[in-house]
Amino acid sequence: MQSLTARTITLSELEERFKLQLTEDPNAFSEWQNELPNLTTIERDRCDRIKSNYSYLLRYPPLLENTVKMVVLSPLLDMAGFFASPFRIRSEVSTEIVDRDGELKVTGNLDILVICENFWVLAIESKQAAFSLEVGRSQLLSYLLASPNTANTYGLLTNGANFTFLKLIPHFEGFTYAMSDEFNLRNRENGLYLVLQILKRLTREFIV
Repeated sequence: MQSLTARTITLSELEERFKLQLTEDPNAFSEWQNELPNLTTIERDRCDRIKSNYSYLLRYPPLLENTVKMVVLSPLLDMAGFFASPFRIRSEVSTEIVDRDGELKVTGNLDILVICENFWVLAIESKQAAFSLEVGRSQLLSYLLASPNTANTYGLLTNGANFTFLKLIPHFEGFTYAMSDEFNLRNRENGLYLVLQILKRLTREFIV
């Protein structure tokens, strides 16, 4: 059996071996667009503080993955409610997927996983500031494919400044995935506002 890591497998290999296909249907991933909760003044101020801290640290490169997690991701996950019941956080989660023909195995270590009981709520892949998000797309998708969920699984890809959400949709013949817009904290209106709204929207799926 051929073995690859999540960091080295290409998007085309994932699409071919795991019957994975990108959909441009805007209705396939409506959760990042509809019924988003409003933010409080305190939450918006805290997002601005994250932006300020990140911008300051950029002056002293390299801004590596672990720093991105501490400075940007941790406060966002806290505000979204992922550090409280009924959620749990796991880090450096080992994953493994095998294609249907049993000819290819893909292994990896997922940066951050939010779970509710045994259900995967959100898988997060963090990159250092110098990397494009496209570098991590196939890596995050390979992690999402390892989810035990029989329903949809969500992912978040970030380098600290840019954020994109993914939704993996299983079906009988394989998998479809959809992507949100890309949000940037350097936008005139801090892109973290919308990122936090989407995170809070996802928490609501599990606590209502």
